[in-house]
Amino acid sequence: MATETFEFQVEARQLLQLVIHSIYSNKDVFLRELISNASDALDKLRLAALRDEAAGADVSDLHIELVADPESRTLTVRDNGIGMSYEEVIQLIGTIANSGTAKFVKELQEAKDAGAAEGLIGQFGVGFYSSFMVADEVVLVTRKAGETGGTRWSSSGEGSYSLERLDEAPQGTSVTLKLRPADTEDQLHDYTAPWQIRQIVKKYSDFITWPIRMAGPAEEGKEPEPETLNSMKALWARSRDEVSDEEYHELYKHLSHDWTDPLETIRLQAEGTFEYQALLFVPSRAPHDMFTRDYQRGIQLYVKRVFVMDDCEALMPPYLRFVKGVVDAADLSLNVSREILQQDRQIQLMRRRLAKKVLATVKEMMTGDAEKYRTFWREFGRVLKEGLLSDGENREAILAVSSFASTHDEAEPTTLREYVERMKNGQEHIYYLTGDSRPAIENSPHMEAFRAKGLEVLLLTDPVDELWVEAVAEFDGKQLRSVAKGEIDLDESDDEATGAEGEREKRRQEFSGLLGWMTEQLGEEVKEVRLSSRLTVSPACVVSDTFDATPALQAMYKAMGQELPRAKRILELNPAHPLVTGLNQAHSERADDPGLPETAELLYGMALLAEGGQPSDPSRFIKLMADRLARTV
Repeated sequence: MATETFEFQVEARQLLQLVIHSIYSNKDVFLRELISNASDALDKLRLAALRDEAAGADVSDLHIELVADPESRTLTVRDNGIGMSYEEVIQLIGTIANSGTAKFVKELQEAKDAGAAEGLIGQFGVGFYSSFMVADEVVLVTRKAGETGGTRWSSSGEGSYSLERLDEAPQGTSVTLKLRPADTEDQLHDYTAPWQIRQIVKKYSDFITWPIRMAGPAEEGKEPEPETLNSMKALWARSRDEVSDEEYHELYKHLSHDWTDPLETIRLQAEGTFEYQALLFVPSRAPHDMFTRDYQRGIQLYVKRVFVMDDCEALMPPYLRFVKGVVDAADLSLNVSREILQQDRQIQLMRRRLAKKVLATVKEMMTGDAEKYRTFWREFGRVLKEGLLSDGENREAILAVSSFASTHDEAEPTTLREYVERMKNGQEHIYYLTGDSRPAIENSPHMEAFRAKGLEVLLLTDPVDELWVEAVAEFDGKQLRSVAKGEIDLDESDDEATGAEGEREKRRQEFSGLLGWMTEQLGEEVKEVRLSSRLTVSPACVVSDTFDATPALQAMYKAMGQELPRAKRILELNPAHPLVTGLNQAHSERADDPGLPETAELLYGMALLAEGGQPSDPSRFIKLMADRLARTV
């Protein structure tokens, strides 16, 4: 068959060069990655055979074989698993088809040290390409189970790869590495040495459920006996005392293709009418593609140690999609489909219990290891808050382990419990404000009276915050109130309240003419103009009515193709500001002055700009402002 040569994609070529040249701290992991891929291929073939989806496939002795040849300096990792078709080789090996490739390459180039580079490469899941750290050339030969012909792929990791169709090939996949010349001073990286291969397999792949075999030492006149290098014991089926943290960490790396240790390990065993075991892991860093549509969740489903499904979405709610691990059930069918899982009552019970266990573990972090909790919240807080919208049953538990930026402390976020404990005497509500960034919120005119009275405000800057605050009414009996919605009464005592109400009534009468006139003048834009109790410095601000959607929320729904009905907002004036008092006096003395409507329009436009919005007609606003400034020069 003719051999065809293909060019790597530009980003794939950059990625290969970074893999080859950026990592020097732990070259051994290439073997772990190849064994992990081989194990996955064996899992898939056994499942296909059980479902009668692999006609003609040989499943009599599924295993992984390692063949080292010191003379030719080659190392081969071979499996007799599911294999790949010609098209699958192009898709899975020849290209790196991922929407996050460019971002990943940029992050990798900016990594400050080898450790950071390792973490990024593992996070991206390009384990096969780690072979080029130790090899001048990689040759892959594969045949998909049930097919007759095979495929040969080869590359030196530079700019291209070659593909050839084969008339015959063994079932499964073999990867042969033509290792770089041995360094006499670096005996730790001689990957043809049996002792080193044993050591690497024991360290990284002892838990693999398939036998990993290597030919033992030859005896005179006899064929060398194959030696099984791994124990093949499922870690989740062994007692906690029998498994070290290092073994748990290696299982996590096998499942996630992350090269960093997990932040937390979670074990769960359910007995009774429905038995299952779960071994879950909370990563120490968020994957770069966690918010993309194609993100792969990490829960693998087994039935009595038989692999059934990767990326089992039914076992974990979307807001915990970062959790990796294994669930091994005793009473499910091996032919269960994703559609059936979504409706299965036992799966739903498992999902509920697993979610509660993860949240309980986060709470234990919060109370027992502050640094670990801070790491968790920094990496996964944004996605966890999605559960405040989607999981009403666990909403209180999610709120209890959530943290938020606050005016109380610039450096550290606060929990709602801590906020409530600091509330001032007479304070009835938990106050918050949403926005694009902390500086934008802190400089908002809505914050002025709260800052003046020393009242703490939560500063919510994640996009999901705009949504969940609409769904969560209270915490610990205290209502959550936006400082930019509805009317705000910050008086702290009955006497102050009585006096303040009298003063407000007096001012309302004083400004009643102006307020009525401006409400009519700006009627196309606002539903009401009223005096403000939240302003101390700015002349005006715009607020939403208590139950209306904010502009940011409306924009979010519009971006999702679900445009909300337009809600007019409320313009609040600061009766102590010279601009407002001057406008009131001008209106009372010369209500027919043609410049007054322009002043009202400018005042409203400035209020919109102060909160990060913009007038409906920016060019008109600029012209009015320029004309007004020109008359003052």
